[in-house]
Amino acid sequence: MRDPRVTEQRNPRTADIDLADPAGIVELVLAEDRGVVDAVASQREPIARGIALVEAAFRGGGRLLYAGAGTSGRLGVLDASECPPTFGTDPRMVVGIIAGGDVALRTPVEGAEDDPAGGAAAMDAHAVGAADVVCGIAASGTTPYVRGALERARARGARTILLACSPPPEAMRAHADVCILPVVGPEVLTGSTRLKAGTATKLVCNLLTTGAMIRIGKTYGNLMVDLMATNTKLQDRAERIVAEVTGGSREDARALLAAAGGKVKRALVMHALGCDAAAAQAALEQAGGVVRRVLPPPPPVAP
Repeated sequence: MRDPRVTEQRNPRTADIDLADPAGIVELVLAEDRGVVDAVASQREPIARGIALVEAAFRGGGRLLYAGAGTSGRLGVLDASECPPTFGTDPRMVVGIIAGGDVALRTPVEGAEDDPAGGAAAMDAHAVGAADVVCGIAASGTTPYVRGALERARARGARTILLACSPPPEAMRAHADVCILPVVGPEVLTGSTRLKAGTATKLVCNLLTTGAMIRIGKTYGNLMVDLMATNTKLQDRAERIVAEVTGGSREDARALLAAAGGKVKRALVMHALGCDAAAAQAALEQAGGVVRRVLPPPPPVAP
């Protein structure tokens, strides 16, 4: 019997992949992956609406919470965990929830994805409310855990997004304010949604958080000016950004960052306005945290 879920159907183009040599496997997989970006691109409008929902949540003091099982859950946790070092956010601002709990990040917890009550309980445990957005990730479009999470999130007043790579049934759609559906077609290996569906999911998560962070002022041009300099690489990046924008030396940038408490945005405003850290912070707050509203455009990109 043919499974209606696209992610569970057999792919005729890879039916003989078990006979391929290593180079042939690479070609088959890459040929399938070429369509992933197009599938995501087909969802431009709902992705943009999702970004707007997340931006509104952030501006209102709310959160983005991802909920998923297996690969989908892990990708949500991955995206959430990358926001603090990239954008200087509080770890509670973007939260990744995986069926089975954090142990499921490394060890599969069988049956957890089949429990809608578990998804609902996770929303209660995280005190989801009207200020929040919950993005349920279900590659197949049918994961009961995700359905339970979205239904409870909706009941608690949150806005909801469904991200799926197979057209979901109406029972799932009914719990989502926005449905993002990059249908990538049958997987290289039947049902292995860690492949094309996983790639599409990562692309959409990248867009949701990056887009919302840009909108709330976490960048200046395409420079990440709200990063947390928590290691040598990020400290180096912070100094390079300040030096590039201000036209000063690396030493000047280091001193300016020290005076700004390590905050790149604050350092840039201090330099531009010739003010101290407190005045720079006040100017940023008045501008809603958007550096572009305080400073002129950043220097052009060198050819």
